[in-house]
Amino acid sequence: MAYDLILRGGRVIDPSQNLDAFQDVAFAGGKVARVGPNIESSPGIDVRDVSGRIVTPGLIDLHTHVYWGGTSLGIDAEQLCRTSGVTTAIDTGSAGPGNFAGFRKHVIEPSAVRILAFLHISYAGIFAFSSRILVGESEQLRLMAPIDTVEVANANRDIIVGIKVRVGLHASGTSGIVPLKMALEVANEVGLPLMAHIDHPPPAYEDVIAQLRPGDILTHAFRPFPNAPIGPQGALKREVLEARARGVKFDIGHGRGSFAFKTARAMLASGFLPDTISSDVHALCINGPAFDQVTTMSKFLCLGMPLGDIIAASTLNAAMALKRPELGSLKPGSVGDATILSITEGTFDYVDVVGEHLTGNRRIASEGVVLGGRWWHPR
Repeated sequence: MAYDLILRGGRVIDPSQNLDAFQDVAFAGGKVARVGPNIESSPGIDVRDVSGRIVTPGLIDLHTHVYWGGTSLGIDAEQLCRTSGVTTAIDTGSAGPGNFAGFRKHVIEPSAVRILAFLHISYAGIFAFSSRILVGESEQLRLMAPIDTVEVANANRDIIVGIKVRVGLHASGTSGIVPLKMALEVANEVGLPLMAHIDHPPPAYEDVIAQLRPGDILTHAFRPFPNAPIGPQGALKREVLEARARGVKFDIGHGRGSFAFKTARAMLASGFLPDTISSDVHALCINGPAFDQVTTMSKFLCLGMPLGDIIAASTLNAAMALKRPELGSLKPGSVGDATILSITEGTFDYVDVVGEHLTGNRRIASEGVVLGGRWWHPR
């Protein structure tokens, strides 16, 4: 078989195949063609020596804001990919039904990086969130647009993977659980998962997860007090365990205000690992404290989460949450995306959203990406 690209000699970690071994990975026709030792090459094949590196399925960042130029939070998806090894960026509610067409035409379609989206139930999405102006879009119930959201979601099934709503004091003011219930009605109607943001009460963390269905995603799941998933003695709240038992997914969504080392230590000590690790990278946190996907992964590595579980939470688990099994895997026939990572030992400073610093001894970094079966360089 004629290959387009071979990654030679890396440590391949692919949780979808329970694979952790030194293998070659070959790509052809935009897909993964073969994984195995000593894959034969021939003239004209792009062969990349990745020995000393880790090769994973293309990283999926389940929570980003990449409507660049369309919202104040938006960052450039291709720049994100270059720095953090993300090959699939999931935009979570930057656009609503009133402006999704522009997001699709001007950002998603021209992007070399795959962009999928959770559509916000608010008509204009997250439309006024900056360092100076903070408008909670879910506080404005007149902006909730369930009929329009259903129409736009059904018309864009190829790239819309779910419905997004933001609730909490900053996002929904005193509207409480009402926007969440409206979004759940929309998600039921279109048969897609819901991603719920939670910040300060009201509503309470427990009240939000009590509403979520199997397959729905709570993002900012390891957030600090108030509205943390742990009680005053660090014990997991009963409602958290009940939600996981019925199939609710817990996503990190680091961002500017939604990840604390204290919470993470308690959760991991209780054996409660996140289902998915995501950065919630946007214009207000790309220069800290979140930075990007690999920095968020590095924090979990330094907190003691096993590397294989970290990679699963950034590949396989995210793909399953999106119901996109062709992603997050290096099985032959899967989408031809891969990320090349390094792990450096040393002394590294990490910071969470409340200003606590963690001195870690390892750092995960992106050393390159494969998109559509080709070694990729940003324009």
